[in-house]
Parts: sequence; structure tokens; C-alpha cells
Amino acid sequence: MAGLRSGAAAGRRRLRGHLALLISALLTWCVRCAESAKASNVVLILADDQDVQLGGMTPMKKTKALVGDAGATFVNAFTVTPLCCPSRSSILTGRYPHNHEVRNNSLSGNCSSPLWQKGPEAEAFPIYLSKNKYQTFFAGKYLNQYGKKDAGDVDHVPPGWDQWHALVGNSQYYNYTLSVNGKEEKHGDSYEKDYLTDLILNRSLHFLDDRSPQHPFFLLLSPPAPHSPWTAAPQYQKEFSNVKAPRDGSFNKPGKDKHWLLRQPVNPMSNTSLTFLDNAYRKRWQTLLSVDDMVEILVKKLESIKELDNTYIFYMSDNGYHTGQFSLPIDKRQLYEFDIRIPLMVRGPGIKPNQTLQAPVLNIDLAPTILDISGVNLSLVNVDGQSFLSQMAPSLRNGTARPLFLIEYNGEGQPTTDPACPKLGPGLSQCFPDCVCEDAYNNTYACVRTLDRQQNLQYCEFADSESFVEVYNLTSDPHQLENIVKKVDPAILQVMNQRLIKLQSCVGDSCRDIK
Repeated sequence: MAGLRSGAAAGRRRLRGHLALLISALLTWCVRCAESAKASNVVLILADDQDVQLGGMTPMKKTKALVGDAGATFVNAFTVTPLCCPSRSSILTGRYPHNHEVRNNSLSGNCSSPLWQKGPEAEAFPIYLSKNKYQTFFAGKYLNQYGKKDAGDVDHVPPGWDQWHALVGNSQYYNYTLSVNGKEEKHGDSYEKDYLTDLILNRSLHFLDDRSPQHPFFLLLSPPAPHSPWTAAPQYQKEFSNVKAPRDGSFNKPGKDKHWLLRQPVNPMSNTSLTFLDNAYRKRWQTLLSVDDMVEILVKKLESIKELDNTYIFYMSDNGYHTGQFSLPIDKRQLYEFDIRIPLMVRGPGIKPNQTLQAPVLNIDLAPTILDISGVNLSLVNVDGQSFLSQMAPSLRNGTARPLFLIEYNGEGQPTTDPACPKLGPGLSQCFPDCVCEDAYNNTYACVRTLDRQQNLQYCEFADSESFVEVYNLTSDPHQLENIVKKVDPAILQVMNQRLIKLQSCVGDSCRDIK
């Protein structure tokens, strides 16, 4: 009997041992399943005022190799409004400006205002990521009025962010103030400690070191480059010494058949203006070299922590730029291709390398695309844009085409006359010493941009007593040298006008369904 009992006991011990091994194996398998099922990480690098039409990506060889060549480059990417704060508000919300109501870079224009904070900002896409257990990090320029006294001061941290390192006000490279998780942090002029592009990178690397590996992460890195004051890192200040702004296309051409603001510049441009814009062009490129380094170091970091293959990396700008086009010295704000086209490159899971994609993509599409990646049900999100995940990785989703989209802008002007330019009168802004102005109250316009295999057109109406309309055939006239409004069949103009009316009042699904 004793032998039988001892044999049974040994059997039970063996069974318990087998069960323990089985449970251990199951637990290991479950952990690995959870790890493999973890949603993809997302990194967005958002440049400030970087053009794509005039060679703005030329200095960024590392970014092109590590993001564009490793994934997809969208050659028809557009901002829906060519100005920093309204464009960034569109990126954050996925909405056209007429729906988020940020009109310009001023507080009175709703840039980072209390109204913005209570409304659109409270529905921005980082909130959905946070709800989906993403670890979120922001560093750099947010909105032009962010952190100002009447905009909530540095205490205001938008919802949805775990780590917040936001620049107070507009782009600077040195001598700036940050809001670090709601606390003021002042910086000086030491390259090693304060150069903003490098600081953004370094803090993002610390965040990656400190994150929890159990949950995905989202990083939005927003360097000041290549926005003025164009302060390059010391090691890059002598680069591109022989580079000049490109002289082709609409450079130094008169805007004789365009809205009055484009008819007022001095043509041909003075030598002083040419020297100034060439210098600005070079300095812009110099500042971008540090952003190029940022991309390279970040990619290497993601590779070293074994997250690169599970991370989508987006590189884009908030708007384009011009340097001498139609004799306008330097700025954005205009309806032309150089100001509304932006760079956009993406790499990530399921995206085949070396893709050049022709489908039009808008900055309002970024929010739904990132939410699509994170697994958010887009039918529950109030956006005007649409996900372009399927265009990058066709096996993942069924995509939809968008042949029509809206470009809109609200002009700004000063109520008084500039004493240096008395002949111009009131209502203008962004004026240069030679009395060429880049903006005005009635530089307010809305455009229908049509881009598909059959048509490549732009139809624009100005909110002006002049009742001015500009129409361009971008296939035959890519530089928009000739306004063909008087040559187009009135019936076609009527169709374009009706489409514009619908787009200007669209919300959500209706913005994507206009024919």
C-alpha cells in the first residue's frame, strides 16, 4: 500500500510540474502575443515654412534616404491654407479653417485663443491617441500665440499630451521660453544647451529611453527651421555659400493679370531685394541641415531600441514658401503652388520603399491617417480630411479618391498707413523697405483645386470689391503665369463656382463627397 501511495504522489508531482511548465509557456506566449499585437508607433516631424517647389528638400539628403526612399513620397501634398497657425490647427484637428475657425497668426484671429482651447483643441487627434493608451510627446513650435498671457500663459498644456515641451510664441533658435509640462523654462544663446532644433531631438531621445515598452508612443517634433530668423548651427553657417534662389518659373515676373496685391511689387526687383532673398534662401537651407541630422539620429535611436520596424515616420511642413516669385521678396500666404505645396514623406509598417505617389493628399488628412494607424474608429471622429494609409500600404484598407479640394486664406492688414510707404494707404501688412507688401485685408480668397488624371486646374475667388477671379491650367502652365479666366467657357466657370460654394460650407463627410 505504501508503494502505491508513493507512486501516486510521484505522479501528482510530475503532473504539477507539467502544469507549471504549461502555464509558464502559456504566459510567455501571451506576453509575446501582446507585444506583437501592440499598435504601431508614430513619429511626426513638422518643419516650419519649408517649401518643396523651390528646392526646399535639396539639403535634406539623409531625410530623403531614411524616410522618402525607405517608404513613400507624396508629390502632390498640399496645405489647405498657406500660413502657420491656421495650417497647424488644421493638422491637429483634421479640419478646414472654416471649421476650426483659426483665421491667422494673431490672437484676435483665434490662434491659440481661449475659444480655440475650449473648442477645436479639445477635439484634436492627440486626445484620441491618449485614450488608446499611446504615450504622447510634443517638443518645439506649437501655435504662434501659444504661451502668451492672453492665451493661457505657459500653464496651459493642451489635453492628450504626456510630455509637453512647447515654445512660447513664434519660431526662435536661441533666447526663447518653453512651457515644460506647464512650467516656464527660459533658454539663452549657448549652442550646446539651447539650440532649439537640437534640444527638441535630445528631449525626444530621453522620452524614448524612459517610455514604457508595453504601450505604443507618438512623438510630434516641431523644429523652427527653416523659419526666420534663419539661425543655423555654428558648424553649418558657411554651407551653400554659392547657392542662390532659383531664377526659373515665375521668379521676378510681373503679376500683371492677377489680384491687385500681386500687381503692386516693383518689377524688375532691385539688386538690394535680390541680395536679400538670396541670403535668406541660403540661410534657410543651412538651418535645415540640423533637422536632417535630427531625422538620422532619431531613426538610429528607433533602430537601437528595436522599434523602427513598428514605427511610422512622417516628415512634412506646415506650408510652402516663396523667394522672388512674381517679384514678391519672401513669405507665404499666396494661393500659388509654391506656397500651398508641401513636402510629405512617410515610412512604416506595410509601406514598400521607393514609392512615388501621385494622389493628392492634404494636411487635414494627417490626423485621420494617424488615428487610422492607431486603430481609432474614424466614423466617431469629426474630421474633414481622410486617411491616406491605404495609399501607402494598399493591402491594409480600401482607399477613396479625392479629385477636388479647398484652399482658403484670410488676409491680414494694418488699419493705418505705413509712414515709409504713404502711397500704399492702410490695410496692408508684411511690407518691405521698398514698399512691396506680402499681405492685405482683401488678400482673402478661396480656391477649388482640381487634380486627377483628366484635370489639373485651380479656380480662385477673392473676397474683394474688385470681384477678382483667377483660373490656372496647371498642366500647360505649371508656374501660373497666365490667368485664363477670360478664356474659359462661362459654363465651366459656373461649375467651378458652385463647387467652391459647396466646399466653403462643407463639414465632415460632405467635404469628401463633392463632385
